[in-house]
Amino acid sequence: MTQKIHSTAIVGANAQLGANVEIGAYSIIGDEVKIGEGTVVKSHVVIEGDTEIGKNNLIFPFASIGLAPQDLKFRGEKSKVIIGDDNRIREHVTIHLGTQDGTMVTRIGSNCLLMVGVHIAHDCIVGDHVILANNVTLAGHVEVGDYAVIGGLSAVHQFARIGHGAMIGGMSGVEGDVIPYSAVMGERAFLAGLNLVGMKRRGIARDEIHALRNFFKKVFSEKSGAFSERVDAAAKEFQSVIVQDVASFVKSKSTRAFCQPKATYDSADE
Repeated sequence: MTQKIHSTAIVGANAQLGANVEIGAYSIIGDEVKIGEGTVVKSHVVIEGDTEIGKNNLIFPFASIGLAPQDLKFRGEKSKVIIGDDNRIREHVTIHLGTQDGTMVTRIGSNCLLMVGVHIAHDCIVGDHVILANNVTLAGHVEVGDYAVIGGLSAVHQFARIGHGAMIGGMSGVEGDVIPYSAVMGERAFLAGLNLVGMKRRGIARDEIHALRNFFKKVFSEKSGAFSERVDAAAKEFQSVIVQDVASFVKSKSTRAFCQPKATYDSADE
């Protein structure tokens, strides 16, 4: 087992480092940290707490992972950070421990890009293939689905859910849940349409995209009946896999309202 640990790095006696792990100059690795094989930790990184990091991650200088959350209710409970494989964690990223008021775990998936200055607060759950651009801030208990993209300088309210495949425009303030495959933007983020570019890049079939466009139009253009009733009616009318997936997300329990369009939704505006 070959490891490269710089002479100025401080590695806890009980830290577990996999094969071919590299620890750069002046980095600090706590006693409870576990790092999977092939992961590279560059200089001036701090990783503490009960933190598990998978294989082949690349962590850039001044990242801070596994420290206490910015939550006044935190009392040092035995919580965790779990990070998957093949992530790129850039400079000044902060990822904090979970809390007893949440799941006790802050979790990052695999194949994610966390750009400079990203903050992931306690009890957040971030899926796979997620991109968080520069200075994105996730408050506590936020959930981000697979393949979601959040533009730079955006902030997400605590307990909000970002559906898989969604796109958040830069400098957005996201107070509510974001429906999967949708695009939202704005100082108080509003639904702007579908993330068509993202769906096409992932190879989602044309008929599925067409069904989803019709679903969105029916749910957000028609004003008769309650929102939940329109969702149920549209889900019955458009029997595609992607529509059923989105309808399930919309009907699942949440503490936040959904990001809505500013005016009557029209798929032709996308």
